[in-house]
Amino acid sequence: MTHRLAALIVASCSVLASLPSPAQGLRPSSGAGALAPGARAQPEAQRAADYIVAVVNSEPITNSEVQRELQRVIQQLAQQRRPVPERKEMAREVLENLINQKVQLQSANETGIRVDDAAIDQAVQNIARQNQMDVAQLRRRIADDGLAFSQFRAQLRDQLVLTRLREREVEPRVRVSDLEIDQYLRDQQSVKDPANIELNLAHILVSVPESATAAQIGAQQGKAQKLLERARGGEDFVALVRDFSDAPDRANGGQIGLRTADRYPPLFLDATQALEVGAIAGLVRSGAGFHILKVIEKKSAGLPAMTVAQSRARHILLRVSPQLSESAAQAKLAEFKKRILAGQADFAELARSNSQDGSAAQGGDLGWTNPGMFVPEFEEVMNRLAIGQVSDPLVSRFGVHLIQLMERRNAALSPREQREAVRSLLREKKLDDTYVNWAQDLRGRAYIEMRESPQ
Repeated sequence: MTHRLAALIVASCSVLASLPSPAQGLRPSSGAGALAPGARAQPEAQRAADYIVAVVNSEPITNSEVQRELQRVIQQLAQQRRPVPERKEMAREVLENLINQKVQLQSANETGIRVDDAAIDQAVQNIARQNQMDVAQLRRRIADDGLAFSQFRAQLRDQLVLTRLREREVEPRVRVSDLEIDQYLRDQQSVKDPANIELNLAHILVSVPESATAAQIGAQQGKAQKLLERARGGEDFVALVRDFSDAPDRANGGQIGLRTADRYPPLFLDATQALEVGAIAGLVRSGAGFHILKVIEKKSAGLPAMTVAQSRARHILLRVSPQLSESAAQAKLAEFKKRILAGQADFAELARSNSQDGSAAQGGDLGWTNPGMFVPEFEEVMNRLAIGQVSDPLVSRFGVHLIQLMERRNAALSPREQREAVRSLLREKKLDDTYVNWAQDLRGRAYIEMRESPQ
């Protein structure tokens, strides 16, 4: 099985991810025979000609199952504007995936893994909330794609069972020792090739026109030198970018973005290669003018980021209850936003008097937070906000929120946090290998009969 195609098929089987847009249609897991949009009903002749293509421990897999899943994967590739492999190859990959999934579901059943209706209900609610829907809207979306809700729940149950099986059988087998972390860090730090070093630089540009006179060049250089002194003196670099840079990336704090060092101009690389994160280089002259460069992030391409973008936000949370419906909570927070933007109310005061979260006493202030600390539906909205911007009301598993982003910054990870980041990186790599070996072993112990198509 080719790694890229196998990964696509495995990933496409999860119904726990966010739903696609309404235009794309709903595509749940393939394992229980999901119908792809545009393929809601098979012609009578095709149904009559259906046949078994494989038997897994006495359970059959039919040609129609393979064809439905194959069609779904092809449509997904097309929506992602990715090349579609040769159909016969894809059919083999799809069948292999269905066999592996059936083997694992049988193992879960034999070893007593069960998922009750309450867990399915909670998963359905989570999927709806992640997609800014209620359950009734989700049911309509599923029906629009020609899938019975009971079938959707059955597929969801299978995916939860598989997740629990892998958590029980695979994750306990993976351990990362401190010696492995030490060795990995030594290996990565010994790499000096610019193609294996990643940099994120921020810059202030004081432009110099092509036809500038010596006096004009001197004046611009003097301006740049004063800005350099202010930046090295501790002034907020982002504010200096916003107020003085002539570059078009002012809204991003002047950041060029994390990329391998060999993709930066040699002038920039020469000026910053000996600097630590947070340091500011001397003036760099290019054809565009004078640059003031700050090192935002520097790491080996094989290492996780040693700095993290932190956010400081505040929010108002209204919990849904018999006394307050979700729609009523959204309407109330929408009114709060209107009053805040009109200058008729203060966000912090509204949070103190209305928020049902522990942060209410601090005016809703959540403090500085790292990525991953909030539920995805909250964090995705927060990450799209500009500083000072107030979101529309959003629904999470905790209730309905109104968010305001207060500040953003790049913070260096502590040595302990850096080691834990490396541990997570190594663990993910080991998990992949361990899962493949476990799945192959499980399949090797199953009875699998491949059948030829009837002539």
